[in-house]
Amino acid sequence: MSLHTAVSLPGSAPHPDVITDLLGRISADHRRRLDDGGHEPPSLGVELVKAHRVGAAPLDRDLGGWGLSTEEFFDLVMALGEADPDLAHILRVHFSVVEELQRAPRRPNAERWIAVVADGGLIGGVTSEQSTNQVGGQTYDTRLIRTDDGRLILRGRKYYSTGAQYSDHLRVSAQGDDGAPVGAIIPADRVGVVHTDDWDGIGQRHTGSGTTVLDDVVVHDDELFPLGTKVGVDRPRGALLQLYLHAIAAGILRSLRTDAVALVRGRQRSYTFATEASPTADPQLLQVVGEIDAVAYAASAVVRSAARELGVALQAARAGGFDHELEHRASVAAARVKVAIEEPALRAAGRIFDVGGASAIRASANLDRHWRNLRTLFSHNPTVYKARVLGDVAVNHAPLPDSSFF
Repeated sequence: MSLHTAVSLPGSAPHPDVITDLLGRISADHRRRLDDGGHEPPSLGVELVKAHRVGAAPLDRDLGGWGLSTEEFFDLVMALGEADPDLAHILRVHFSVVEELQRAPRRPNAERWIAVVADGGLIGGVTSEQSTNQVGGQTYDTRLIRTDDGRLILRGRKYYSTGAQYSDHLRVSAQGDDGAPVGAIIPADRVGVVHTDDWDGIGQRHTGSGTTVLDDVVVHDDELFPLGTKVGVDRPRGALLQLYLHAIAAGILRSLRTDAVALVRGRQRSYTFATEASPTADPQLLQVVGEIDAVAYAASAVVRSAARELGVALQAARAGGFDHELEHRASVAAARVKVAIEEPALRAAGRIFDVGGASAIRASANLDRHWRNLRTLFSHNPTVYKARVLGDVAVNHAPLPDSSFF
């Protein structure tokens, strides 16, 4: 099967064997790039994702998608995170847009963008900015301006543009002439759109999370994509976006487990003072691997549990619009996952070096990538704030903050 051979028709999902093969090819390419120094972006992975219409995985079948349930979708995200966490992260905003497109009532021109998704197209996001505006608010330095001759143009600079350089279209957030937040979906290669891959984070290095400059980019009226102004009223809570990060983390922990097992099995010797001469029989090493295994299992389990809560909320939103209580429950569940897994995950990612000896710290082994990638994902929304909010919910029945971080 060639790369560009259609593997699923609109309105259907690929055969499970095809998905397994796809994940295997993505994983093999990720491993090859690591072995070559880890400097190459996941270009092949992005091509495979588009060819297999992975971006349509959570889209209903009657809209041309795979029709995965929310639980099935998050199983796929965890598998992608295990195979290549950069690639999984690249798709995060795209999948958020796909869910918005399916919510009732439908957004203006939703059918147009649904068709793009069903055909395998990817929609990236350019929202965040490096500015003095509060994080999580809806105040932007980027402007959508109506010129004297009636044209709409975008003017601004975005950062943390995860996935933008790999996408076919971009969802852009800006401030309108009236001061209200406004959105649009535009072609990623439109004149005036300039991507710079200047992301220099310690982890998730090939997600394209750099700068996007919008230099008087023309926007047509039929490309406007309204932004809601109040969470739970006219825009969704952020449970999907947040749980998505935790699902990638769960996938990384699975990869960490695989590497820990391979590390112990591959050792030919141990220390003279070790409990056993053979590393695979050493109870101390086995204990560490067992702890890593348990953390990986637990992370996947709590992600699936929260995905069930989220699935109920999303189905309600698709059928008849927001259900405030269901949205709140799903967001609480997603926040619990983050608080529950962050510390054990980072500890597990550090402990892999306890089973590998001095050779495990070679840069070419790249085992530190697990900790770096996890730390980068977890830094999207600091746990100290999440834990405090969960405590307020538990003790005082407080509502969650009006923010896309919940």
